[in-house]
Amino acid sequence: MNTAKSERDLSLSRTTSCRNAMSVDVEDYFHAEALLRIRGDAGTTGVPLRFEASTNKVLDLFAARGVKATFFTLGWVAERAPGLVRRIVDEGHELAAHGYAHVRISEQSPEAFREDIRRAKHALEDASGAPVRGYRAPTFSIGAETRWAYPILVEEGFAWSSSVYPVHHDLYGMPGSPRTPYRPLNGADILEIPMSTVKVGGRIVQGGGGGYFRLLPYGLSSWLIRRVNTVEAQPFMFYFHPWEVDADQPRISDLSLKSRIRHYTNLSRMEARLERLMEDFSWGRVDDVFNVASSKHTGDAVVQKEDVL
Repeated sequence: MNTAKSERDLSLSRTTSCRNAMSVDVEDYFHAEALLRIRGDAGTTGVPLRFEASTNKVLDLFAARGVKATFFTLGWVAERAPGLVRRIVDEGHELAAHGYAHVRISEQSPEAFREDIRRAKHALEDASGAPVRGYRAPTFSIGAETRWAYPILVEEGFAWSSSVYPVHHDLYGMPGSPRTPYRPLNGADILEIPMSTVKVGGRIVQGGGGGYFRLLPYGLSSWLIRRVNTVEAQPFMFYFHPWEVDADQPRISDLSLKSRIRHYTNLSRMEARLERLMEDFSWGRVDDVFNVASSKHTGDAVVQKEDVL
């Protein structure tokens, strides 16, 4: 009998005491890549806005369980619902930027990107009265060809990012990049906190939330989190969108089969799964879980030393 393997499997079967990072990408259902073509009609009779009600539902879920989270919020949202942004901050959550209008970095010039994040940061700070230091690129669109975004983030006042998914994917990914927090620039303090992955048999497996959390059996998602906590001794970065708890959102009839599966599967089960997730694990804000405020000064052990730029 392999005693070491048995002990490891036993440890993975228990709920861990590690605190993990809960994050929410605040956008409306039509900001998802699968529904991009209807975005231009947002706010019209045929494409109603639903982000405010769904985000308030998420805030209610967190309040009922004492969970604090980081809300990566569009500037577009802040301009339309400043009261929602104030509620996020007033209830003790971290406010971070998700860009202005959910445009992938790969579709912007450096000048357009600068204007996008500047406009988003100003809108969020004006609405909340709180500083915004964190950023997540729409669709995790910092990759090998868009690392030019980091110096601009630094110049615009951002201290950290959670914009990289170190996997192969048809919409995003930077395979081979570090799987734990690292500094992407020489001579700058900005910290990249990549989305959580698991290394199994030489293969990198993703499952950090969103569609994967809805599509995969809960037990598998739970195992991935425990694996990161116990075997890799790292906090887990989890994310989801408010529209994923909005089972009554409009259904767009002529989407591809892949898009329908990605966007609509298990929406009605998402709220119950989140409740179970909050019961099974300990959660906190990204800046607290990853010691963002202190790591840039102290060289916290969670940060990899090597630079990638």
